Amino acid sequence: MSKAEARIREAVTRNRQGKLTALLHHINIDVLRVSFFGLKKSATPGVDEMTWTEYAEILEANLVDLHARVHTGAYRALLSRRRYISKADGRQRPLGMAALEDKIVQAAVVAILTQIYEAEFQATKVASIPVPPREQEHSDKEINS
Repeated sequence: MSKAEARIREAVTRNRQGKLTALLHHINIDVLRVSFFGLKKSATPGVDEMTWTEYAEILEANLVDLHARVHTGAYRALLSRRRYISKADGRQRPLGMAALEDKIVQAAVVAILTQIYEAEFQATKVASIPVPPREQEHSDKEINS
């Protein structure tokens, strides 16, 4: 878990009733780098035809540029490259391949949002665990004694 992810989880845990309104500042170069290294190196390139290896050749410059575009609002996702694969019954199934930078940004957003949802889920899960009947009987006896 990165520092940004830990900060988000801590903020959600600390203020359960509050709303998180600003998450963009958590998408920094470190989060983008972790997202890049989490991608499959052998994945089929998208419409940009950029491979993982080509992007890695000047990784830091690419990440600095991507980070700047994301934070200034200049970043725009590219259309997915569409291919069709045959199904067993003879029909075609569409398959979309995202551009490499789109995959990086998507993975970074997933990493940030996962921390929020996991913290919320854990709070809900703990609050809704029913007490087993035998333990309830035992605690009732202690109270009545």
